[in-house]
Amino acid sequence: MPQTTQLRNNPSSPPTVPTVDSRTKVLLMTNTLEVGGSERQFALLVESLSLDRFEVQPACLKRIGGLVARLGEIPEFPVGGGLVGLRALRSQLALIHSMRSQGIAVAHAFDFYTNLMLIPAARMAGVPVIGSHRQIGDLLSRAKFSAQYWAFRFCDRIVCNSRAAAQTLLSAGLPENKIEIIPNALGEEAFAECVPAIPRKPGVVRVGMIARMNNVVKNHPAFLRIAARLCEIYPAVEFALVGDGCCRPELERMAAALHIDRRVLFLGERHDIPAVLASLDVSVLLSSSESLSNVILESMAAGVPVVATAVGGTPELVTHGETGMLVPPNEEGKVLAELTNLVSNATLRGQLAVKSKHFARSNFHVDVITQRFEQLYLDLAKAR
Repeated sequence: MPQTTQLRNNPSSPPTVPTVDSRTKVLLMTNTLEVGGSERQFALLVESLSLDRFEVQPACLKRIGGLVARLGEIPEFPVGGGLVGLRALRSQLALIHSMRSQGIAVAHAFDFYTNLMLIPAARMAGVPVIGSHRQIGDLLSRAKFSAQYWAFRFCDRIVCNSRAAAQTLLSAGLPENKIEIIPNALGEEAFAECVPAIPRKPGVVRVGMIARMNNVVKNHPAFLRIAARLCEIYPAVEFALVGDGCCRPELERMAAALHIDRRVLFLGERHDIPAVLASLDVSVLLSSSESLSNVILESMAAGVPVVATAVGGTPELVTHGETGMLVPPNEEGKVLAELTNLVSNATLRGQLAVKSKHFARSNFHVDVITQRFEQLYLDLAKAR
């Protein structure tokens, strides 16, 4: 039974107990349940929305990935080999029927594929719909960007997780009144003290990179080249690569060729990121494109200093010398210089840790971000 609550617009009203029928029904949809940044944000929001005010229906296009264990057997609407075809059409019709029969008040797509699937389905079902733009857009082909742009024209709102992401849509011609900037959220567990997943070694400074190994945009080879140069300067430094994907065998071979394979830990896909971060002294992100990095946010929350490339929305998070260290993209020498400074200066690492953790809690805690999504859902449901 939901807890008793009072009407916001009249604090003197007697308490009321919301019923299932009085709650706003929200459909949240993601592509898969793989352990990526957008998918983890999807799961966190599903778990954090107020059950007093919302009846939450999560769904996906394909129920695969490490988050299945966390979210369970949520409904799926498979599209087969693509979004154009008989199977995709059948799933879209089933999605329209599901929204109508369940009385969904607001639908929210979380990524590129669900934007193209859910937005037209929601319009046909007569349901207010929110799209998501969680990347800068430069990694989409012209055809994909165009397809998503036209889908966005039929949205009631588009949520961007950074000002940089929003600017790409504004520059493309979407109206400002359609765009909401709501950043990524951090759960309370991101701030908790953890036992390190990898035991600490006295006197050893550990530098890590957390990123999927299936996209060249993350720039793992640059990390390994910089690691090899740093090993020449500091014998007591160790490296950790967290993530998995099709590029991993090549990266393992590269580490061996650079003669640092004994100094680099390949940890694979992990579901205990706070504990992994508790094992690190410095977190590195060398992406050539980012909207708003979950890894940077999680590193800040854990009190791990960050060295990151100044691309996309990263400068919205990292203030150089205050909440981390910014470096220009493709400047390996400057990354090496910043890492050399941090590895040798425990005092500086501690100062960055304190400031970045305070910044993360003040601006990105899940309670703060969830309230913004809840208000957006209620506004759209009321307008309907």
